[in-house]
Amino acid sequence: MRRKVLLSGAIVVVILGGFGLYWFQPWKLFTSSRIDETAPAGATTVASGTLITHEHATSGRAELMSLPDGRHQLVLRDLATSDGPDLRIWLTDQPVVDGQAGWSLFDDGKWVELGRLKATHGTQVYDVPRGTDVVQFTSVTIWCRRFAVSFGAADLSQK
Repeated sequence: MRRKVLLSGAIVVVILGGFGLYWFQPWKLFTSSRIDETAPAGATTVASGTLITHEHATSGRAELMSLPDGRHQLVLRDLATSDGPDLRIWLTDQPVVDGQAGWSLFDDGKWVELGRLKATHGTQVYDVPRGTDVVQFTSVTIWCRRFAVSFGAADLSQK
């Protein structure tokens, strides 16, 4: 009887441990990646701002660009942040608040997802979906969708 209880307990521990590893992905605290994409040529800067740290140390610059063909792209220059599970780039209408108070604001209003974070370091370019009224969006965040928290964000000041 005791052997069955111990075996059942061990099975539960393994299942919960496996789920915990999948959900939190702790190894991502020790991984990083780099990409250096070319910013669009002939584009005009519509808005820009400096990334600040939220849940994880983050730095770099965000630039919302208008292309000659009418499309928009977001360029993250000299980005440095941590890796994490399910990281996305969002344009939002929420203000950027420094410190822990600003970590979870961005899903409270309007936002548009530009895609998964391509790398933790470097310069990367994201297409803004056609038809997006970029004037509505005043900030950008590196959003961890799994835990509903911002790794870092920037106010996009209009030019």
